[in-house]
Amino acid sequence: MEPVATVGRERGARGRRAATTAALLAATVTAALAAGCTSGGTPGDDGRGTSRQSEQDTSPSSAATGPSVLAVKLDNAAAARPHTGVEAADVVYAEQVEGGLSRLMAVYATRLPKAVGPVRSARESDLELLRQFDRPTLAFSGAQKKLLPLIDKAPLRAKTPGDAPDAYFRGSGKPAPHNLYLRPERLVPEIPGRAALTTGFRYGSAPAGGTPATSQTVRYPAARFTFTWSDSRDRWLVGMDGAPATTADGKRMAAATVVVQYVKVRESDFHDFLGNNTPYTETVGSGKARVLRDGRAYDVRWKREGASDGTAFTTGDGTPVNFAKGQVWVVYAKAS
Repeated sequence: MEPVATVGRERGARGRRAATTAALLAATVTAALAAGCTSGGTPGDDGRGTSRQSEQDTSPSSAATGPSVLAVKLDNAAAARPHTGVEAADVVYAEQVEGGLSRLMAVYATRLPKAVGPVRSARESDLELLRQFDRPTLAFSGAQKKLLPLIDKAPLRAKTPGDAPDAYFRGSGKPAPHNLYLRPERLVPEIPGRAALTTGFRYGSAPAGGTPATSQTVRYPAARFTFTWSDSRDRWLVGMDGAPATTADGKRMAAATVVVQYVKVRESDFHDFLGNNTPYTETVGSGKARVLRDGRAYDVRWKREGASDGTAFTTGDGTPVNFAKGQVWVVYAKAS
């Protein structure tokens, strides 16, 4: 196991990113991009026809100050699977959305795949979660109309199909709205690098203690995640809704570390078109968590003091908990 390394809250000085050129490679958008925000498999994900954020990005006060992460909001309905490009993410977040379903957010810093998707709409909780990064780029296909002004004001670069049409394309293997994909290099021309992962996570040798574990399941009202330990792969194999989760090329999704983080999940001020309330997942605060690594489970505490801070995980005596090197999945579960 490699020496302990802290992936920081310390952002340090970053050089100003050069302005993106207007011609980053031509793309063919194979179909018109649909509109409308939904909670599940209903067609009509909303793309923003115009975006105030794209205008803000050109102003000196809001220009990005250095390479930062790319966060992509992903559809996780059954019709959207298998996913593309998730295996390259450094962190994958899972949260509950309307109707008890789930959505994913994949965060990229050390690798950029050729394509990621299917891309879907953002939620209010995403804004708080993303504050830990320095002006991240958020790729998504739209949001509830009343949420758009909050996204515009957030310290991030919002990039929808309406803002960057040459970065998105429609695939042919799935029906709309489950077939929208992103070409990451057209939004983030350079790989941000590990220093951009200001999550507060620590990586290194396993903590003392823990108990042997072979599987862990997290249930939402209409979705569930199961993580099963594989000795041969030295990874936690991902399952979704009772089936193995695979990538578009047939490989099994697998995580080096899984965090089941127990948080407050409350109603927000937003609803989908069916009237279902959008849950708000609070990621600032403190509480209990379970960390899975190396075939063992550790019951720990988490703490995130402010939205601009990363999240610290500690044992009962305050010792920081190290994660295994590799992809981290964070699944937010409602605290009892």
